[in-house]
Amino acid sequence: MEVNNKYIAIKDNISGAPKESDFEIKNENLSLSVEQGSKDVIVKNLYVSIDSYQINRMKSQNSSQQAITYSIAITPGEAIDTYGVGRVVVSRKVQLLKEKLGFDDAFNYKEESDLNSCLKRYFSEGIDIYFDNVGGKMLEAAVANMNMFGRIAVCGVVSEYTNASKRTAFDMMDVVYKRITIQGFLAADHFKVYADFQSKRAEYLRAEKLKAIEDVSHGVESIPSAFIGLFRGDNVGKKIVQVADHISY
Repeated sequence: MEVNNKYIAIKDNISGAPKESDFEIKNENLSLSVEQGSKDVIVKNLYVSIDSYQINRMKSQNSSQQAITYSIAITPGEAIDTYGVGRVVVSRKVQLLKEKLGFDDAFNYKEESDLNSCLKRYFSEGIDIYFDNVGGKMLEAAVANMNMFGRIAVCGVVSEYTNASKRTAFDMMDVVYKRITIQGFLAADHFKVYADFQSKRAEYLRAEKLKAIEDVSHGVESIPSAFIGLFRGDNVGKKIVQVADHISY
């Protein structure tokens, strides 16, 4: 199978907020085949995940590049690897599942002038567990509203990736006197239970306990603007880019 593959690369290492001019679209010809009985598959990418942590891989130096394997530096000119959803076009035993993710309640932080008061409204009895991927003012407000012995898992700090002036400055007295536990969280630490997670997630999807909120852009050309939009809060739900049409048989 001879195919032409289109992908996005960075022209050079990025410092500060990303711009569309930092990226370029490249093409390469690939010759693909799968032998009978092989466990290999050929997958046509349909959607690619757009994730804010990638900005740290695009910098010339960042502590995350040495801390975890999936955050190693991206070489300018080379394809940017990421997670995605594809359709298997050549395979011998494969079943794909579509996943959906939903929330019980939500608010638009852009419409809230006082996040501390906002969280008090939504969590009148306080917060026991907070999963943070934002940092900045949101984390400060969460700490202020934590209950005694509350726990915070910090998975990311997207508000701080391109603006050092937005560094979190929560009240450490809250941490001390409420005995709050704050711990970093990386999915890579839990890959050993990934198969169990996939099984349980599939069960919840079938039971409609999980639903998806996705923000979809279309075409490889839209990847730079989709990525940049993560740092402006443009997306509503998980940001992905559809890079090809579905294949019908």
